Amino acid sequence: MSPAPRSLRPALLCTTALLLASCGIPETGVVETGEPATGIRPALVSYFVSEGILVPVRRLGFPSADVETAVATVFQGPDVRERRRGITTQLPPLTGALSVRTDSGGGEVTVELPRGTGPLTETAVAQLTCTVAYARFDSAPTTVTVTVPGAWQTEGSSDSCPS
Repeated sequence: MSPAPRSLRPALLCTTALLLASCGIPETGVVETGEPATGIRPALVSYFVSEGILVPVRRLGFPSADVETAVATVFQGPDVRERRRGITTQLPPLTGALSVRTDSGGGEVTVELPRGTGPLTETAVAQLTCTVAYARFDSAPTTVTVTVPGAWQTEGSSDSCPS
């Protein structure tokens, strides 16, 4: 390819500079528009245990990540791939249906487990509490009450959940 004639070089340089310098979008500073976005989570997150520590585990492919789905999923335990990585659970297998109720403000959630479910360890309550708190799509504190009707009740708070 032969070089452009000397008379065209300044015009080509000027045109190239203009094209590179202007993309058609005006420059603006930071635009303050209010609170950060909430309500959208890219994946379901279940809290499990690894080496004795509570850890969040992202799970893709869930059409909805509401509180009920999150609770049902954490009780299913880690999948095969997660177990190979040393992920475990302290939640017991369910022997029946569970119920999830959220108060109108959303900050208090009650999980009612089937009769015959034994008391949960502190770590199991934390697994459940943190999974619920993440699924709520809100950064406000969450209190989770776990109960087996007529047997026992315990409570957890999202204040101690790892990020």
